[in-house]
Amino acid sequence: MAPVIEQAVQARLVASVPRAETVHATLRYDRSDPFTVRMAFPPPATLEGTEVTWEFSRELLSTGLGEPAGVGDVRVRPFGYGRTVMEFRAPEGTAMVHLRTAELRAFLERSQDLVPVGHEHLYLDLDHDLAELLRDAC
Repeated sequence: MAPVIEQAVQARLVASVPRAETVHATLRYDRSDPFTVRMAFPPPATLEGTEVTWEFSRELLSTGLGEPAGVGDVRVRPFGYGRTVMEFRAPEGTAMVHLRTAELRAFLERSQDLVPVGHEHLYLDLDHDLAELLRDAC
């Protein structure tokens, strides 16, 4: 099985105007960083006109499918039947996106096939991470 999985999802950007724009975002999970999920938004969906990637915990995403979760820059909560809302907070403002819960569940299932919940520590390379931290210390 590949050490990285990616899944395209349709994200509806919610704005202050009555319409919502649909963009294709990408969820990414890498076995070498087993606690983290990345979500990339394409240039047309961002204020800067460049791809923007947010990182958050797999646990946050999983919890947020059933109940409101998160207190920091990324928050996740259920929204009606079959939808999940993710809020991304930055100094420039807050972006809210609606996603299909089924797509998020499918992604989480694939990530759990790659690294089962509770076994993430087995996939960490602590020696490498420590060497990176100490690399410039000498």
